Amino acid sequence: MIEYLWKAAFVFYSQTSTQAQAWESKHLQLILEGKSSSVGPGMRRSATLPKLSPQERKPVDTCARYLLNNAKYLKYDDYLKAGLPIAAGVIEGACPHLIKDRQDGSQWG
Repeated sequence: MIEYLWKAAFVFYSQTSTQAQAWESKHLQLILEGKSSSVGPGMRRSATLPKLSPQERKPVDTCARYLLNNAKYLKYDDYLKAGLPIAAGVIEGACPHLIKDRQDGSQWG
Protein backbone atom coordinates (compact mmCIF):
# COMPACT_ATOMS: atom_id res chain seq x y z
CA MET A 1 0.00 0.00 0.00
CA ILE A 2 2.81 2.42 0.82
CA GLU A 3 4.24 1.93 -2.66
CA TYR A 4 0.90 3.04 -4.12
CA LEU A 5 0.90 6.11 -1.86
CA TRP A 6 4.40 7.12 -2.94
CA LYS A 7 3.56 6.74 -6.62
CA ALA A 8 0.45 8.86 -6.10
CA ALA A 9 2.46 11.51 -4.24
CA PHE A 10 4.84 11.77 -7.19
CA VAL A 11 1.92 12.70 -9.43
CA PHE A 12 1.62 15.95 -7.49
CA TYR A 13 5.21 16.56 -6.36
CA SER A 14 8.73 15.77 -7.54
CA GLN A 15 10.43 12.70 -6.13
CA THR A 16 12.97 14.80 -4.28
CA SER A 17 10.52 17.24 -2.73
CA THR A 18 9.70 17.35 0.95
CA GLN A 19 6.13 18.07 -0.13
CA ALA A 20 5.84 14.54 -1.54
CA GLN A 21 6.98 13.14 1.78
CA ALA A 22 4.52 15.31 3.67
CA TRP A 23 1.69 14.30 1.31
CA GLU A 24 2.50 10.59 1.71
CA SER A 25 2.81 10.90 5.50
CA LYS A 26 -0.50 12.73 5.81
CA HIS A 27 -2.37 10.13 3.75
CA LEU A 28 -0.66 7.23 5.50
CA GLN A 29 -1.64 8.68 8.88
CA LEU A 30 -5.27 8.92 7.78
CA ILE A 31 -5.18 5.29 6.61
CA LEU A 32 -3.65 4.18 9.91
CA GLU A 33 -6.49 6.00 11.65
CA GLY A 34 -8.96 3.80 9.76
CA LYS A 35 -10.02 6.39 7.19
CA SER A 36 -8.98 4.59 3.99
CA SER A 37 -12.53 4.84 2.61
CA SER A 38 -12.32 8.63 2.55
CA VAL A 39 -8.66 8.86 1.48
CA GLY A 40 -9.29 7.22 -1.90
CA PRO A 41 -12.04 9.57 -3.07
CA GLY A 42 -10.11 12.57 -1.73
CA MET A 43 -7.08 11.57 -3.77
CA ARG A 44 -9.21 11.27 -6.89
CA ARG A 45 -10.65 14.74 -6.34
CA SER A 46 -7.12 16.11 -5.96
CA ALA A 47 -6.23 14.63 -9.35
CA THR A 48 -9.41 15.93 -10.98
CA LEU A 49 -9.10 19.58 -9.94
CA PRO A 50 -5.86 20.27 -11.88
CA LYS A 51 -7.36 18.40 -14.88
CA LEU A 52 -4.63 15.77 -15.07
CA SER A 53 -4.78 13.45 -18.06
CA PRO A 54 -5.80 9.83 -17.49
CA GLN A 55 -2.18 8.78 -17.92
CA GLU A 56 -0.86 11.44 -15.53
CA ARG A 57 -3.35 10.53 -12.82
CA LYS A 58 -3.08 6.75 -13.24
CA PRO A 59 -1.00 6.20 -10.05
CA VAL A 60 -3.58 8.18 -8.06
CA ASP A 61 -6.46 6.15 -9.48
CA THR A 62 -4.59 2.89 -8.85
CA CYS A 63 -3.95 3.84 -5.23
CA ALA A 64 -7.53 5.02 -4.69
CA ARG A 65 -8.92 1.83 -6.23
CA TYR A 66 -6.70 -0.28 -3.96
CA LEU A 67 -7.85 1.62 -0.88
CA LEU A 68 -11.53 1.39 -1.80
CA ASN A 69 -11.42 -2.26 -2.89
CA ASN A 70 -9.61 -3.29 0.29
CA ALA A 71 -11.25 -0.92 2.78
CA LYS A 72 -12.81 -3.78 4.75
CA TYR A 73 -9.31 -5.17 5.38
CA LEU A 74 -7.58 -1.85 6.06
CA LYS A 75 -8.81 -1.49 9.64
CA TYR A 76 -5.36 -0.49 10.85
CA ASP A 77 -6.77 1.52 13.73
CA ASP A 78 -8.49 -1.60 15.08
CA TYR A 79 -5.42 -3.77 14.46
CA LEU A 80 -3.15 -1.33 16.27
CA LYS A 81 -5.56 -1.06 19.22
CA ALA A 82 -5.53 -4.86 19.46
CA GLY A 83 -1.72 -4.87 19.44
CA LEU A 84 -1.51 -6.67 16.11
CA PRO A 85 1.42 -6.12 13.72
CA ILE A 86 0.68 -4.29 10.49
CA ALA A 87 3.92 -4.89 8.62
CA ALA A 88 2.21 -6.24 5.50
CA GLY A 89 4.41 -4.12 3.21
CA VAL A 90 7.56 -5.70 4.59
CA ILE A 91 6.10 -9.18 4.27
CA GLU A 92 4.76 -8.55 0.76
CA GLY A 93 8.13 -7.14 -0.26
CA ALA A 94 9.98 -10.21 0.97
CA CYS A 95 7.66 -12.78 -0.64
CA PRO A 96 8.90 -12.46 -4.25
CA HIS A 97 12.49 -12.91 -3.08
CA LEU A 98 11.63 -15.96 -1.00
CA ILE A 99 9.61 -17.51 -3.80
CA LYS A 100 12.40 -16.88 -6.31
CA ASP A 101 14.95 -18.42 -3.92
CA ARG A 102 12.69 -21.42 -3.45
CA GLN A 103 12.20 -21.89 -7.18
CA ASP A 104 15.90 -21.47 -7.87
CA GLY A 105 16.72 -24.19 -5.34
CA SER A 106 18.71 -21.95 -3.04
CA GLN A 107 19.65 -22.67 0.57
CA TRP A 108 16.10 -21.81 1.63
CA GLY A 109 14.68 -24.74 -0.33
